[in-house]
Amino acid sequence: MKIGFMVNDVMTEERGFTTVRLAHEAHKQGHEAYLFGVGDVAYDPDEFIRARARSAPKEKKYTTQETYLKDVQGAKALKQRITVDDLDVLMLRNVPSDDYLKRPWASGTAAEFGRVAMRRGVIVVNDPNGLAKAATKMYFQLFPEEVRPRTLITRDREEIKAFAKEEGRCVLKPLQGSGGASVFLVQKSDIPNLNQMIDAVSRDGFVICQEYLEAAEAGDMRLFVMNGRPLQVKGKYAAFRRTRSGDDMRSNIHAGGKLAPAVVSETDLKIAEIVRPKLVQDGMFLVGLDIVGNKLMEINVFSPGGLGSAQKFTKINFNKYVIQA
Repeated sequence: MKIGFMVNDVMTEERGFTTVRLAHEAHKQGHEAYLFGVGDVAYDPDEFIRARARSAPKEKKYTTQETYLKDVQGAKALKQRITVDDLDVLMLRNVPSDDYLKRPWASGTAAEFGRVAMRRGVIVVNDPNGLAKAATKMYFQLFPEEVRPRTLITRDREEIKAFAKEEGRCVLKPLQGSGGASVFLVQKSDIPNLNQMIDAVSRDGFVICQEYLEAAEAGDMRLFVMNGRPLQVKGKYAAFRRTRSGDDMRSNIHAGGKLAPAVVSETDLKIAEIVRPKLVQDGMFLVGLDIVGNKLMEINVFSPGGLGSAQKFTKINFNKYVIQA
């Protein structure tokens, strides 16, 4: 097959990224794997979508992602302008929030061009129409209430203060963003000085105020869901835990969180089953569910990462099964 991977920028991809692992696996399986950034695509006058893509030499075998990525990003890369409409599968693996501030034009590009490619029969995952609905964390609020923490989304600081006072402890974070940036835990003692936190979070838009989940003290778990079902191979789930580093409330790896093996419980599987209908309806092929206790903290539909972390603890190469699917 011909498989395209649209990322933010090919040259900023790193060894260990899930996208690189998937592309490397596709190459190993004998598929034609092309990588290109959101700035590399074009809609031509003949109404076809094309892209300036990079790929590794077809005849070369790679045992590691590191050597594969080195060739894709280096002088040995095959650089060609491909017709995206001729691909069998296009995987949208960009993170819009990474471009939100410095390249706002790039935030919705993948979904827009992916939608056009679909009309010629290209399988586009995750579905660009579904991704368009998930442009901000507001998408999370469309899932059943029983799996979500109590939440207020506003820019009014008095409403935020009232929510924080009522909850006693709550979390503030931006409606747009990822990686644990501008996330604050508000304690009762912080309420008199809450303005500074609100200013930091509201600088770029709306503020999410969320009830604090006591179970978050132990970190969270990411569980991968593929085609609406928890990704499981040989009795092992594609999942891992992230624990906090010191007093930092964030368990994101980018924010200093530590990795640990995960035990997937019946509660976790029930949460996955509750959100399954909407994930399937919205065409979300590969998703990462971030679970704390009996609640979801986040649903990652844009380039969910961590398959390598799941492999570390299970010894299962889940990338192989994603490409096969």
